[in-house]
Amino acid sequence: MASRGALIAIEGCDRSGKSTQAALLVQRLRDAGVPTELVKFPDRTTVIGKIIDRHLKGDAELDDHSIHLLFSANRWGFKAWMERQQRAGVTLVLDRYVHSGLAYSMARGLDVEWCRATDIGLPHPDLVIYLDAPPTVAAGRSGYGAELYENVELQQRVYNAFAELQDASWVVLDASLPPENVAKDVLVAAQRCVSLP
Repeated sequence: MASRGALIAIEGCDRSGKSTQAALLVQRLRDAGVPTELVKFPDRTTVIGKIIDRHLKGDAELDDHSIHLLFSANRWGFKAWMERQQRAGVTLVLDRYVHSGLAYSMARGLDVEWCRATDIGLPHPDLVIYLDAPPTVAAGRSGYGAELYENVELQQRVYNAFAELQDASWVVLDASLPPENVAKDVLVAAQRCVSLP
C-alpha cells in the first residue's frame, strides 16, 4: 500500500507568485517521481466556485459573511477527494487554502474564531509555505487590479492578517526575489514532508 501523500499549502497575498510556484513545485515533484496533483482554491468550475468567480469579478455583490462561507464550502467540496488522493499516496499542492480564507475575512473585519470554525474538519496541511511579498511589490506585477480584492489598501490588511496567523510551523519565503530563486526555496521547504529520490 502506498504511503500517505503530503498536503502542502502555498499561501500569500494576491500576486505574490502562488500559482507560479505551486505549478513549478508540482512539476518538480512529478519529475522526481512523486505522484502529485495541483489544487487551486477557490475552484471556480464548481457551482459554488462560479458564484465566487462572479463576486471576485464584481458581477455579484455578496456580504462578507456569505462570501466567507462560500469560500469554505468550496474547500469542503474537495474534502473527500483530497483524503482519497492522500490515502492513495498522492501529494497535493494547494494554491491557497484555509489560511487565505482566514486572512481575507479578517482583513474585512470578521471575527477570526467565527472564521476558523467554518473550516474545522478539513484536512490539515503538513506544510504551509508563505510567499512574503509586500503589497507594494505585488501591485507592480502583471494583471494586478483585475479582481475585487486587488487593491493595495485591502491587501495591506490581508498582509497584516497573514502575519498574525503565522506560527513556527510555517516556512516564510521572500517572494520579492526572482521566481527561479523562490522556486528553489520552495522545493527545499517541500522536502520537509516529501522524500525525493
